[in-house]
Amino acid sequence: MDTSAHTQDADASKRAAQQNSAWLRIVAKLEAALEFVTEVPAAILVFLEIIVLFSGVVSRYALHRPLTWSDELASVMFLWLAMLGAVIAFRRSAHMRMTALVDLASPEKRVFFDLLGVVAGATFLVLVGHPALEFAIDEAIVTSPSLEISNAWRASALPVGIFLMGISAVLKFAEESSLKRLLTAIGIAVVSVGVLYAMTPLFQDLGNLNLFIFFVVIVAILVLTGVPIAFAFGLATFGYIALTTSKPTSVIVGRMDEGMSHLVLLAVPLFVFLGVVLELSGMAKAMVRFLASLLGHVRGGLSYVLVGGMYLVSGISGSKAADMAAIAPVLFPEMRKQGVDEGEMVALLAATGAQTETIPPSIVLITIGSVTGISIAALFSGGLVPALVLAALLCFVIWLRNRKVEMTGVVRASWPEIGRAFLIASPALALPFIIRAAVVEGVATATEVSTIGIAYAILAGAFLYRQLDYRKLWPALVDTAALSGAILLIIGTATGMAWALTQSGFSRQLAMAMSQLPGGANGFMIVSIIAFIILGSVLEGIPAIVVFGPLLFPIAKQFGINDVHYSMVVVLAMGIGLFAPPFGVGYYAACAISRVSPSKGMKPILGYILSLVVGTAIVAAIPGLSTGFGT
Repeated sequence: MDTSAHTQDADASKRAAQQNSAWLRIVAKLEAALEFVTEVPAAILVFLEIIVLFSGVVSRYALHRPLTWSDELASVMFLWLAMLGAVIAFRRSAHMRMTALVDLASPEKRVFFDLLGVVAGATFLVLVGHPALEFAIDEAIVTSPSLEISNAWRASALPVGIFLMGISAVLKFAEESSLKRLLTAIGIAVVSVGVLYAMTPLFQDLGNLNLFIFFVVIVAILVLTGVPIAFAFGLATFGYIALTTSKPTSVIVGRMDEGMSHLVLLAVPLFVFLGVVLELSGMAKAMVRFLASLLGHVRGGLSYVLVGGMYLVSGISGSKAADMAAIAPVLFPEMRKQGVDEGEMVALLAATGAQTETIPPSIVLITIGSVTGISIAALFSGGLVPALVLAALLCFVIWLRNRKVEMTGVVRASWPEIGRAFLIASPALALPFIIRAAVVEGVATATEVSTIGIAYAILAGAFLYRQLDYRKLWPALVDTAALSGAILLIIGTATGMAWALTQSGFSRQLAMAMSQLPGGANGFMIVSIIAFIILGSVLEGIPAIVVFGPLLFPIAKQFGINDVHYSMVVVLAMGIGLFAPPFGVGYYAACAISRVSPSKGMKPILGYILSLVVGTAIVAAIPGLSTGFGT
C-alpha cells in the first residue's frame, strides 16, 4: 500500500513537471515571436535612419537638391525606433536601474526586487496605455507638412510600444516560478496605488508640497528599490498629475512624445552604432593601440585619454549620451584589459559628460542664446576654458587615484613604435576632426553628422583595415536599438516630470525667491549653482533652460553678472546634477552605454563630482575664464 501511494505521488509529480515544461515551452514560443516582431523592425529602422539622413547630406551638399522630407521621415521612424528599442530592453531586462541597496539583500530578496521592478513597470504601462491610445487618435487629425500623412503614423508608436512591453511583462510573470512571490509583488503595487488614490482629498490641500512627495520621496523609494529609472519617473509624474491636478493624464504621453521626438536625439542611436562599427572595423583597436603607446606607461594613462577624448568629440552631436557612445566603446575594452575597475570607468565617463557641457557647438548653449538673446558666438567662445578648468581637476583626481598603481614591467614605447602606431591609427584619429569640420562647415547637421562617421568607418574598415565582420552588423543594429530605447524612455518620462514641475508654478516661485536673496551677486550665484545642480537632476538641459532662462538671466543682470559668465556657471551646475546619482539621468545613460551596473559607479563618482563642484566654483569666482575670449 505504501508502495502504491509512493508511485501515485511520483506519477503526480511527473505529470506536474510535464505540464510545467509544456507551459514554459509555450511561453518560450511566445517570447520568440515577440523577439522577432520587435528586433527585426528595430534593426531595419536603425539602418533606414542611417540611409535617409546620409542621403539628405549627399543630396543637399553634393547635388544641391535638398530632400525636404528627409527630416520628417526620420522623425516618424525615430519614435518607432525608440519604442521598439524600449520593448527590446524591457524583454532583456536592460532598462537602467539603481541596484546599490538591492545588491545588499539576500539572493532570494534580490529576485523579489527584480520581480517588483517588472510589476512597477507593468503598473505604469497599464496606467498610460489608454491615454497613449487617446493621444494617437487625437494626432490623427494632424497632417505632416512634407509627407502629407496623418501624424497618427508616428504617434501610434507610443501605444504599440506600451502594448508590446505589456505583453513582455505578462510573459515574465508567466515564467515566475513562485506564485506566492508574484502575488506579493502585485499586491504591493495594487495596495500602493489604492492608498495614494484614497489620499487624493489630502493631496488637493498640500499645494507644492506635493512636488516633494511625488518627485523626491516617491521617486527615491522607487529608484532605491530597484525599479527601472524610466518607470520610476513615469509613475511619480502620473501620480502627481492624476491625484493632485485636474489635468488629463494624456498630457503625460504628449510630453513623453515631445521628449523622445527631438530630432537631435537621433544622434544617440547613430553614435552608438558608430561606436560599434569602429570596433568591428579595427579602427578602435588602432586608435587605442596608438594612445596606449603614447600614454600606456603613465599611471592612469587611458583615463586621461578619456577626459581628452570627451573634450575633443563633445558637442558634435548635441547630445551628451551620443558623445559618450562615441568614446566609451573605443576606450573601455582596453581599459578593462589594463585592469581598470568598471565602476571607476563609468564614473569618469559620467563626470566627463558634465565637464564638457559648455563645449561648442552645444545645443544647450544655442538654446540659451535663443531664449535670452545672448550672442551664440560669445557663448561658444566662452565655453572652452571652463571645460578645461574642470578637465584639469578631473585629471588631478585621476592622478591621486593612480599615483600608487604598480607599473613594474611596463615598458615605454619607443618613438619609432609610436610613429608606426600613429600612422596606422591616423584614419581613426582623423574621424573626430572630420565630424567636427562637417558640422562647422555646414556639410551636415549635428543629427546627420554621425552618418558621415558611419560611412567613413565602414569604408576604412573594408578597404584600409580589412577587418570589418559584416556578420556582426545585424546584432549590432539590434543592440543599438535596445540601448537607445532604454535611454530615450528615460528622457521621455523625465520630460513629463519637467513639464509637471513647470505647470505647478514652482519655477516662477523659485525665481521670485532668488531675486530677494541676501549677499548680492555672490549669494545669487551660490544659490544658482545649488538650484541648477538640483534642477539638472530632474530636468533635461533644454527644458530647464527654456523654463528658467527667461526668469533668472534678467535677475543675474540686475546683480551685474555678465550674461556669458552666468551661462557657463548655470550649464556646468546643471551638468553636475544631470550626471550625479542617484537621480541624474545622464549617469544612468553613461551606465547604459557602458553596460555597467549603476551601483558600481556610485562610490568612485563622488571624488569626480567633488572636483566638478570645485571647478564650477572657480569658474563662478573668476569671470574672466568665461569672458576672456570676448563677449
